[in-house]
Amino acid sequence: SLVVRAGDFFGPGVTNSWLTQVIAKGRATSQSLVDPGAAGIGHAWAYVPDLAETVAQLVERESLLAPVEVFHFGGHWIEPGRLMMETIRSELGNPNLPIQPFAWWQVTLGRPFSPFLNEISEMRYLWNTALQLDNRKLVAQLGSEPHTPLRTAIRATLALPMPS
Repeated sequence: SLVVRAGDFFGPGVTNSWLTQVIAKGRATSQSLVDPGAAGIGHAWAYVPDLAETVAQLVERESLLAPVEVFHFGGHWIEPGRLMMETIRSELGNPNLPIQPFAWWQVTLGRPFSPFLNEISEMRYLWNTALQLDNRKLVAQLGSEPHTPLRTAIRATLALPMPS
């Protein structure tokens, strides 16, 4: 079996993610951004096309792998996490776009009534604790980790035109 651990997913066509469902819900027409992270805490992100390429390369090397392998995909480590919000508003062309904190208190109130909110609440620690994935084993196996520049990945995720 092959296990590849990664940060929060984002990318073109990824509709059910923190980035597209919470942070920049309106994508190109967002009136504000929502920051679920604690101040000063880094956050791990996985750009899905890079992650998919990583898994494909590992599968191609199946004969070289042990029967059970675990790899960490480094992806984009954004520290502090607020830097992701600043990069998004820069790519949206609105450096003054308001950034509001996520209403975790609403999640807490709704937990008893919603399995979904209960699951979100259980993942809150990932926004309050810096958890950077060490990809040295992956890089040793592949030679490098596929890595799209953050600005390009954000533009593709939010379906913004690429600069010429």
